[in-house]
Amino acid sequence: MALRPGLVRRFLSTSIFTSQSSPAIASASASASSSASPPSTTLFVSGLNKRTTSEKLQEAFSKFGEVVHARVVTDRASGYSKGFGFVNYATLEDAEKGMKGMDAQFLDGWVIFAEYARPRTPPGQSAYPETNQHIG
Repeated sequence: MALRPGLVRRFLSTSIFTSQSSPAIASASASASSSASPPSTTLFVSGLNKRTTSEKLQEAFSKFGEVVHARVVTDRASGYSKGFGFVNYATLEDAEKGMKGMDAQFLDGWVIFAEYARPRTPPGQSAYPETNQHIG
């Protein structure tokens, strides 16, 4: 079973692991980051506080470059934040600076994680093809 890179990084960034360093942890983190998404001008930001607005997200990330658009994803029915969003930068260089500058940082009291956004997959296809193994 393959793990998402952000999930491993989030797990390893918890307080019990930050004070310890283990070769197993380092290898798990390295293998997770090797399957990361290719560079993009769009960043996926997770771990957002439910009260973080698109304006606050844009303001925080604009310290690292020209932000074209920032959006916190909200539930259609309730209008409440789903805890993640997207930030679009003008250039790849700005996006890289934004990702490195804001990854594992605090925003509105919560630790957020920034990574390159994956391209959308067509409907009916899995974003993780290795998990589409048929038993039979």
